[in-house]
Amino acid sequence: MPARPAPRRVDIVLFPGFELLDVFGPVEALSMAEERVGIRLLGPVAGTVASSQGTEVVAAAAWADAETPDIVLVPGGAGTRDLVHDGAFLTWLRGWADEAAIVASVCTGSAVLAAAGLLDGYRATSNKLAYAWATGFGTEVDWQRRARWVVDRNRWTSSGVSAGTDMALALLDSIVEPGAGDRAARLIEHERNSDPDRDPFAA
Repeated sequence: MPARPAPRRVDIVLFPGFELLDVFGPVEALSMAEERVGIRLLGPVAGTVASSQGTEVVAAAAWADAETPDIVLVPGGAGTRDLVHDGAFLTWLRGWADEAAIVASVCTGSAVLAAAGLLDGYRATSNKLAYAWATGFGTEVDWQRRARWVVDRNRWTSSGVSAGTDMALALLDSIVEPGAGDRAARLIEHERNSDPDRDPFAA
């Protein structure tokens, strides 16, 4: 019997004011394949990080102590408004995430990736209510307004908040095996949108 592939690790970058569902929608979906996917939360320091909703979440390690990543996910949230102007953070993110096999974002997390130069030369999308703001970052990003999520080579970006769960299910199909996303969707009783171009919120 062939050996099972080594588990993939998803590092999620937390920051003050991150959006809870941007993180825990994907966490819930990805954890349905827990034998194949590991999840680690990173913060400015190891310890609690407050979300936009005020709920505090524990980061296992600090950004500065993060190992070379496999899969990176940057959520959105009100805190991205400050993060896109934090030069030290953007320099760290660009150097660290550029080594990853996959770089992903949910919602306005794509503005952070763009501000760090990680989406230049790639197609990408973002939250539609914040679309005008988010797409003001990056110099050579091919922004896609009508998209639930976008995959361009190793860059995965989703539209707002709940779209991150659909993107995470598609990611499971890609990194685990076809059908893994559907199995996870059934387990969490999620009515999956499996079409990345079906975006009812793109007016």
